[in-house]
Amino acid sequence: MAFKRRMSLFPLKIASSVFAGLVLVLAAALPARAETFQIVGLGDSLMAGYQLGPGEGFPERLEAALREKGHDVSVANAGVSGDTTSGGLSRLDWSVPDEADLVIVELGANDMLRGIAPASSEKNLDAIISRLKERGIGVVLAGMLAAPNLGDAYRQAFDGIYPRLAERHDVPLIPFFLDGVAANRGLLLEDGMHPNAEGVEVMVERILPVLEPIVAGEKQGA
Repeated sequence: MAFKRRMSLFPLKIASSVFAGLVLVLAAALPARAETFQIVGLGDSLMAGYQLGPGEGFPERLEAALREKGHDVSVANAGVSGDTTSGGLSRLDWSVPDEADLVIVELGANDMLRGIAPASSEKNLDAIISRLKERGIGVVLAGMLAAPNLGDAYRQAFDGIYPRLAERHDVPLIPFFLDGVAANRGLLLEDGMHPNAEGVEVMVERILPVLEPIVAGEKQGA
């Protein structure tokens, strides 16, 4: 009886194997579903959305703008108000998940405001970029400019950080993250330092020409 029972199950096992094989073949024949391109904004209050309402911060508006152009992207906000390049480096590993495809590194403004030696800021940013590249994550470097009242020597040393690092690591550079906003009181909060909602829209518009080709190129290469 046991022998007959085993024999009756044998055709069922064959049928199951054939069915499983067909499923695998059909799955391989179907076009692969595109995965969402994941961007992380690693920065300070300019990235965090200081005093802005829900959905008004730079990462949120950047994601909306890219999606309006037909790109399947997500932009995570990893901005911390008051953060320095040192702080960004210390929290890098837990702020940027391994699934990230691209990180916008926007740090250094608080270093400048605190008068931290530019060489120290450059060293920290260099380490951040290096570690991200080692993890296989793309980088876009968002530059900052020193305030004029800090003097020519400091300004020249600080302003040169971002072009040097971009060239050294061969990464795209946004020369000045607040370009078109910093000198326009109508695009700033009352503190005269942080962008308001309208200012964020200008920043997004200025950065799109840098980011969109990267996202589009990734899709074509997928």
